[in-house]
Amino acid sequence: MGMTITEKIISQAIVDGEMIRGSRIGIRVDQTLTHDLNGVMSYLVLEAIGLKHKKVDLAVQYIDHNMIQADHKNTDDHNFIMDMASKLGIITARSGNGICHHLHLEHFAAPGKVLIGGDSHTVAAGGVGSFSVGVGGFDNAMAIAGEPFYLTMPKIVKVNLDGTLKPFVSAKNIILELLRIVSVKGGVGKVFEYSGDGVKTLNVSERSTITNMGAETGATTSIFPSDEKTRQWLKAFGRVHDYMALDADVDAVYDETIEINLDQLEPLIALPSQPDKVVKVKDIAGKKVDQVMIGSCTNTSVQDLLSVANILKGENVHRNVTLGVYPSTRTVLSEIVKRGAYESILSSGSRIFEPICGACNGCGFAPPTEGVSLRTGPRNFKGRSGTENDQVYLCAPETAAASAIKGVITDPRDMGKSPIEFSMPEKFNVEENLFIMPEENPEQKIRKGPNIKPLPDLSTMSDLSQSEVILKVGDDITTDHICPAGALYLPIRSNIPEMSKHSFRVTDTTFYERVIKIKSSIIVAGENFGQGSSREQAAIIPRYLGVNIIIAKSFARLYLANMVNWGILPLVFKSENDFTAINQGDILVIETTFLHEKMDIEVKNTTNNQMYYCSTPLLQVDLDAIKQGGYVNMLKNKQY
Repeated sequence: MGMTITEKIISQAIVDGEMIRGSRIGIRVDQTLTHDLNGVMSYLVLEAIGLKHKKVDLAVQYIDHNMIQADHKNTDDHNFIMDMASKLGIITARSGNGICHHLHLEHFAAPGKVLIGGDSHTVAAGGVGSFSVGVGGFDNAMAIAGEPFYLTMPKIVKVNLDGTLKPFVSAKNIILELLRIVSVKGGVGKVFEYSGDGVKTLNVSERSTITNMGAETGATTSIFPSDEKTRQWLKAFGRVHDYMALDADVDAVYDETIEINLDQLEPLIALPSQPDKVVKVKDIAGKKVDQVMIGSCTNTSVQDLLSVANILKGENVHRNVTLGVYPSTRTVLSEIVKRGAYESILSSGSRIFEPICGACNGCGFAPPTEGVSLRTGPRNFKGRSGTENDQVYLCAPETAAASAIKGVITDPRDMGKSPIEFSMPEKFNVEENLFIMPEENPEQKIRKGPNIKPLPDLSTMSDLSQSEVILKVGDDITTDHICPAGALYLPIRSNIPEMSKHSFRVTDTTFYERVIKIKSSIIVAGENFGQGSSREQAAIIPRYLGVNIIIAKSFARLYLANMVNWGILPLVFKSENDFTAINQGDILVIETTFLHEKMDIEVKNTTNNQMYYCSTPLLQVDLDAIKQGGYVNMLKNKQY
């Protein structure tokens, strides 16, 4: 029996366990990726365990997320990060040089490599045939320290692409179509592996757009074959030596197959405020638009911006619309200047920002009150833009550009423009000073500003929990709900006591005031709790505030891993009726003296005198870690 691409890479990297679906495996890590927003927590962990030098082959630190220096906080964080990276022998990208996922795709990601990154969109590297997984800061730190990465061996889904995309229907529409098919939780426990004749029509940046936003399905990762298009990409960046052909065997066995016909795709758009609320652009055309943002790690490659410039050329942005463009890297910026696209974008009345994440994670360019904002980013969670009552739609660059001109949501095929014919350059003009390389004998002084607080001390789990249900929420609660995004909150991500004051503010503005009055509490939730980003602060904050147990219908993969790392016990309802029967304010009693995998756990509601039975999605090794207060407690005493 043949192997899939995923199985081929894992079989070469596996160091613990067996490659059996649903079993726990440990794999060797080749590369790590860290950015400034989540990197502080990674380096605090590495500082706590006393790591003296990185133990992974390649580690790269990027500075691209937290880029508004309103005061000392962000700058202090960047100094701390750069000092720690220098001490540990980690390559650092200069700030403002580009968005980490696209920069890594350009300069380091390689076919067949295992990449672990402290950001959920690390999966973008799947576009070049890398097995890339987004994790929280703790797991990222462990990978830097040379530890294997542990995961549940996923199911592997074949996504068969047939045909060719029509003009003005770009690659973003492929992943929007997949989201429409599977939903924001349809990828949990799975890898999406792309195949079919349609793959050959997509270049690496297009493939990366698809794998990047695959994170929004909850998937472990997504991956494309490595073929001639991959070789062209690597050659253009002087890295043809990294090329290797990689494809699934013809007799590979998949758990599921999804068919997408590219010929039949039309321009699509995701409605507020979930990425899977996908409809055809023409079905909502004419809705007034206040703001358009073209940027993020999904959609500002050279090809994307050439297509945008083609639509904007000779046109003016509508008087009632503000258009902002964030090129993905300085190399992209240089190339669009060279090809004349920069002038077309600028002369239309657009604002062009430096190559950073920017508005995608709420770091500037927020929409107006109740404003309709069309964005090419991967997420449109409520309030993520920085405006609490935003109305954010997700679309392809062509739809965004056409709508910016017309002032209403517009199908780009109605603009009367001729499509561009994109050609990959033989060689990109790459500046030599994009990265700061490690020194042989670096300065050991570590600058740590007053906003950076030490990791909170975490107690072990008690044998009996008698706790109030401090919060009951519904389905698809995101990490943005738990730990808000936006320019007001990004600078305090490394300050857990301060950040905790804003937890769940999108859902319940009284949460913090209520939770600090009690010692121990429980959260009850619906399906897919913790959807979204890798930010482990969304697990650390509830733990810091005394939440020791979360009972939900289901959990998102990344959030579940972060709960284990920081010592929160996840329980899953066995009956829909039990979720309905529990109310906020109820007192629940749960005995946790012995926690065993696959064991039912009794939950007694002393408020209404009912008994419920829950299961846990964890394996025994994870339950043992939670009893000790999380993996962070277990590894503090290990010698590095």
